[in-house]
Amino acid sequence: MMDHTIITIGRQFGSGGHEVGNRLAERLNIPLYDHNLIRMAARDLGISNEDAGRVDETRLGNVLSSYYIGMGDYTTFMLSPEAEKPLSDKVFETQSAIIRKLAERGPGIFVGRCADYVLGDYSNVVNTFIYAYKDDRINRIMDIYKLSEKEAVDKIKKIDRERRLYYEGRTDRKWGSIEANAILLNSSLLGIDGAVDALEAIYHKWENR
Repeated sequence: MMDHTIITIGRQFGSGGHEVGNRLAERLNIPLYDHNLIRMAARDLGISNEDAGRVDETRLGNVLSSYYIGMGDYTTFMLSPEAEKPLSDKVFETQSAIIRKLAERGPGIFVGRCADYVLGDYSNVVNTFIYAYKDDRINRIMDIYKLSEKEAVDKIKKIDRERRLYYEGRTDRKWGSIEANAILLNSSLLGIDGAVDALEAIYHKWENR
């Protein structure tokens, strides 16, 4: 049993979930783990960040992902004892091992990467999911990426679908469901700061148990 608290954040694309994680980490002065997990997994596997990123939070077909490796890393990968595994599986397994190791080391916030599932055996983890109303998500993505409304809608559909397939394919749970999360926060109603306030209060309560 660990005496520190871990928060995992699942999120709809455009809900501001990543920003919530960033601000919360700054307030609590604890690490945020998100895209840096891809780099850690790539380093451990001896492949490029780009190749690891191609299968991060996506569900590619086994045949495609087995060979979706840059030529510079092909020889190293094929000489590894688990070369027969799809790259997507190998990245997930390596990333999951890293998540567990970091969670055991100290408090932290994990964004995406099925962290709620990976840390399912830990009793000190608060699993959360950030969502928002469709119009707010569209406007946020239009503003961040400088897209038209149609482009923003298409991007949201694509990335949400990838995240859902990745999560459900790895966990056999429903993405964004109350069954998989202790807390669902609507950033349209709470605002980013309100969501951060709520998670900060929960974190301190858990730390003082």
